[in-house]
Amino acid sequence: MTLETVTLSDAAAKRIATILRSDSHNAMRVSVEGGGCSGFSYKFDLVDSANDDDLVLEKNDAKVLIDSLSLVYMGGSEIDFVDNLLGQSFQIKNPNAVASCGCGTSFSI
Repeated sequence: MTLETVTLSDAAAKRIATILRSDSHNAMRVSVEGGGCSGFSYKFDLVDSANDDDLVLEKNDAKVLIDSLSLVYMGGSEIDFVDNLLGQSFQIKNPNAVASCGCGTSFSI
């Protein structure tokens, strides 16, 4: 696993900024939890403030927080937003994942 930083695509930054403008929260938190059909799953929450150990990603008007434990699993990843015929969703392109489920929200390392 790598401890590289996480990047935010232009599409994700635009969507997050739109969500934050229409909500009373200041940032989106992305974290990794145990569970899901492949072992780990991504969780997305809207929050008001960062914790001391958070990685803070800012792009245009978007702000994303990732805690240090989740960063161990997400290092080198890109957070993207996809809008296609199958629907709209945030997707994590994670180079550390060796398998993932069909829905794209869980993975294994």
